[in-house]
Amino acid sequence: MQEKTNVMRILDSKKIEYKSHYYGDSDAISGVDVASELGENPDQVFKTLVTRAHSGAYYVFVIPVSKELDLKKAAKIVKEKNVEMIKQKELLPLTGYIHGGCSPVGMKKFFKTVIDITSKSYDTIFISAGKVGYQVELNVEDLTKVIRIEFEDLVK
Repeated sequence: MQEKTNVMRILDSKKIEYKSHYYGDSDAISGVDVASELGENPDQVFKTLVTRAHSGAYYVFVIPVSKELDLKKAAKIVKEKNVEMIKQKELLPLTGYIHGGCSPVGMKKFFKTVIDITSKSYDTIFISAGKVGYQVELNVEDLTKVIRIEFEDLVK
């Protein structure tokens, strides 16, 4: 039985159309496994990565699950000397989300968010619905109505 996640409630409140997808409660599966479980193109399923810059600022990058974030490109885009992934234990207190269920929508606090430019190549993309086992599929332009995002080339 699917439940409404906070992300879904936020999308509902903004009258954003989306489809929810449930793939089970395994926290041991990679993003590529999630795409496979959903029967979707892994380039169309996006993961949310949280980084910290040397300055202490936090940034969120959203990239296809099949790709790797290019930290040098990411730092340049946010005009920082460098950025690094935050430690897993920092994720929940910082964002309100756990590893495997982190969504760019509905974090405790808004952080500058950049999504990979390839997201514009698809009618819809998949992002975490804020809980392990749940994804939402939506138009990336609709995502810009919920959070401020920039589009850039982020991957290696």
